[in-house]
Amino acid sequence: MLINCTSNVNASTSNYSIKAFVNCLSLHPYTPNLTTRAIYTPQNASFSSVLQAYVRNLRFNTSSTPKPLAIVTPLEKSHVQATIICAKANGLEMRIRSGGHDYEGLSYVSLNPFIILDLFNLRSIDIDLANDTAWVQTGATLGELYYNIANVSSTRAFPGGVCPSVGIGGHFSGGGYGNMLRKFGLTIDNVIDGEIVDASGTILNRKTMGEDLFWAIRGGGAASFCVVLAWKIRLVQVPEIVTTFNKTMALEEGASNIFDQWQHVAPNLDPNLFIRAQASVRLLDTENGLKKDECKEQSWIKSTITFYGLPMNSSLKVLLDRVPPIGLSYDKHKSDYVKEPIPKSGLDILWKKMIEVENTSMQFNPYGGKMSEILENATPFPHRKGNLCKIQYLSCWSENSIELTHRNIEGTKEIHNLMTPYVSKNPREAFFNYRDIDIGTNANKTLAFAFDYFKGNLKRLLKVKAKVDPTNFFRNEQSIPVLPIDIQSR
Repeated sequence: MLINCTSNVNASTSNYSIKAFVNCLSLHPYTPNLTTRAIYTPQNASFSSVLQAYVRNLRFNTSSTPKPLAIVTPLEKSHVQATIICAKANGLEMRIRSGGHDYEGLSYVSLNPFIILDLFNLRSIDIDLANDTAWVQTGATLGELYYNIANVSSTRAFPGGVCPSVGIGGHFSGGGYGNMLRKFGLTIDNVIDGEIVDASGTILNRKTMGEDLFWAIRGGGAASFCVVLAWKIRLVQVPEIVTTFNKTMALEEGASNIFDQWQHVAPNLDPNLFIRAQASVRLLDTENGLKKDECKEQSWIKSTITFYGLPMNSSLKVLLDRVPPIGLSYDKHKSDYVKEPIPKSGLDILWKKMIEVENTSMQFNPYGGKMSEILENATPFPHRKGNLCKIQYLSCWSENSIELTHRNIEGTKEIHNLMTPYVSKNPREAFFNYRDIDIGTNANKTLAFAFDYFKGNLKRLLKVKAKVDPTNFFRNEQSIPVLPIDIQSR
């Protein structure tokens, strides 16, 4: 399915719908001045800049990318309620965006008449250090969260992702992981409450939404069920000083043998250790021959900067930059889960293919530890015990070229296809936060893509969807659909 194409929406119908939508917002009793303070239409001079501000994949920032009829940037909770009520009343599809790091642009692109609910203004962070908890609004970024935690404690942290500009909303609701997953699990394993707006425009918390919905939004993709306003999280204890290192080694230096050793030991190491292996055309990061002076002792908050790839002496304020510090690119991502070590013959084939394919690298993230202790059905995220590691395939390029885009996407697919014998099967598991439109959509109702993401947890997700959003208001190409009862029961 191609997202970056021109929509054939009837213009007169769209104009009528958006006028009715804006009028509905202006009449809503709880949204004074919303239409003048927090809504942007194509007629507004700031429309393009607001739209593009949180597009993180340049593949979806072209002249041919379908544009929304309006962007609503709520300043308070009631603005979210009114947007849902008015969009639903006027038959408009609504896409929900926080940080904009959706790999396939589904949080801000649609082929149907649509609006964007952009939550970047809802970004307050309230830390309760006495109870080791915090309330974080969904429009905040990981970097803002980490910075705020570090401001009140040098021994508290939160097990989230590495990229500081990622929005809290999508990162949490899709699973969320970082370099502490072997010690503390995923972000969703450390979420203890939430505040949402449902399809009727009602604000709910964990108690009032019920455990089924609270279960679903922690790893099942909240955009299928509601709008999350905020999450209550549990902070974790970390040492004042941690150690990081980055070791590089070429194939000619025996990197393939080191990687083979890594895949046998990394998932079984002490949970306090997280050693990621990254393979690119020239380099493979490993622990081989590690020297003392290559190990850097620093605070946890400094380690988040180092792990992201920025210089150790970078100011902590770089975490507050909502634009990715390393810049934007055109990119394509895919994922896999590995159950058994890849044989050396397979590694030889893989390295050869990577040399042939431009711009593609692979990240191998070890599992084990806490991840093996949590049951598959504890949250919708099912990829727990039995996994040695998760693979992220990524291709990034800087030139806006149709030929280059096609070549890089196809190259990523080639490597992904080559890995078929060595990764999980029936289903071939995939990570929901590494959105990949290639594995399918809900248009044909086969739901093969959803089995890849959620495995046996899909049935419960379907039941929750049917209960809380029977009209399928919250939807995108890979959302949980509303299906007939006989299909759900299979």
